Amino acid sequence: MFTAAVVTVSDRGSRGERADGSGPRIEALLKERGYDVVHREIVPDEAGEIERALVRLADERDVALVLTTGGTGFSPRDVTPEATERACTRMVPGIPEAMRAASLEVTPRGMLSRGAAGIRGGTLIVNLPGSPKAAIENLETVLPALEHGLEMLRGGPADCGAPVGTGRRA
Repeated sequence: MFTAAVVTVSDRGSRGERADGSGPRIEALLKERGYDVVHREIVPDEAGEIERALVRLADERDVALVLTTGGTGFSPRDVTPEATERACTRMVPGIPEAMRAASLEVTPRGMLSRGAAGIRGGTLIVNLPGSPKAAIENLETVLPALEHGLEMLRGGPADCGAPVGTGRRA
């Protein structure tokens, strides 16, 4: 079983002015798919705070998968991808490319997501949209392949020839 954390990026959510609609739904889906969700938090749309949360979860908590939700749009306050890029040592462009491609099947606005994905140590960090519906749609698109990536990243036995979703969890 892999560990996971969910970081909701929202100014209003961090001030308690709006309920977190995406975080609990992401957590529920992860648990349904066998992940051990060890942490969930809300941070404001501040690049430094987002980056510190990602670094802490990777370096101090050694969480295998960190998912962010929110801050991936065009607003001047949407800085989650930039914070993610600063926190990561290697980027994984295929994950957000796959999410954008799947989103385009639902809406032409899918191309407007600036979400990123990358690696820090043994942690995979993936940005999801802030909309609960879009966050779940995007996560369902990539979740079957993430298990294999996490097995390779965490040093477990990863069978590159196995069908998606049949690998062993480290």
